[in-house]
Amino acid sequence: MYAFCREVDDIVDECTDKTIAERKLAWWREEIDKLFRGRPQHPISKALAPWIEPFGLRGEYFLEIIDGMAMDLQYQGYETFADLEVYCYKVAGVVGILSTHIFGFDKPETLTYAKHLGTALQLINIIRDVGEDRLRGRVYLPEEDIKQAGLSPDDILKGEHTPALQSLLQFQAQRAKAYYTKALSYLPEADRYRQKSGLIMAKVYLSLLDVMASEQFMVLDKRISLTPIKKLMIALSTASKEKKRHKKYLKSLSVADA
Repeated sequence: MYAFCREVDDIVDECTDKTIAERKLAWWREEIDKLFRGRPQHPISKALAPWIEPFGLRGEYFLEIIDGMAMDLQYQGYETFADLEVYCYKVAGVVGILSTHIFGFDKPETLTYAKHLGTALQLINIIRDVGEDRLRGRVYLPEEDIKQAGLSPDDILKGEHTPALQSLLQFQAQRAKAYYTKALSYLPEADRYRQKSGLIMAKVYLSLLDVMASEQFMVLDKRISLTPIKKLMIALSTASKEKKRHKKYLKSLSVADA
């Protein structure tokens, strides 16, 4: 699944001819249809084929990811957060839902958790990548929020750090954290341990967000990141906490059954 996401993402990022990129995405739409009809052609599709039924993967999710890539290809900015939220769902929320199917779940609320977690992580990506996107002539922050901060998209494209920009990015950071909290409110304890990979990733992203905040969101000139050692420490710590929490949950079930 990761290889599929990487493949369609690279089409948009690396193909300099928009027409060719559109044709490649169209080809992948046809390939997904073939995959779910049992006739995959591409090596990635062939590798996916044996797992479609066991994990309950649905073709519409793969097509929505392609839709998200097409939105990037046809980029015109996002006037409102509602517009941006659709993009976040297609490029991240759907990936979270597919991952949830692979990790395993029993409760339908877990899919809602995955959707909101994907939005939270994508919002953090957008904050981190403001500088890189600027160099491509793009601003993924909602225009309504930019105007509310007393700025315009052109102000961001100029690459000037201002108190207004810092305030704007702080607002986006608070929104990302709110979506993370919202996501957790939907995650049932019964499914939590199987979803630990997503929880680990979330902790890594939240730590990155904290680092960006501590550096006053100076993201226009550099890409702020965590060291591999820091990521490993967060992963190990989170995995350990989730394991202890799961043991306590199982113990509570045993007591309830006694």
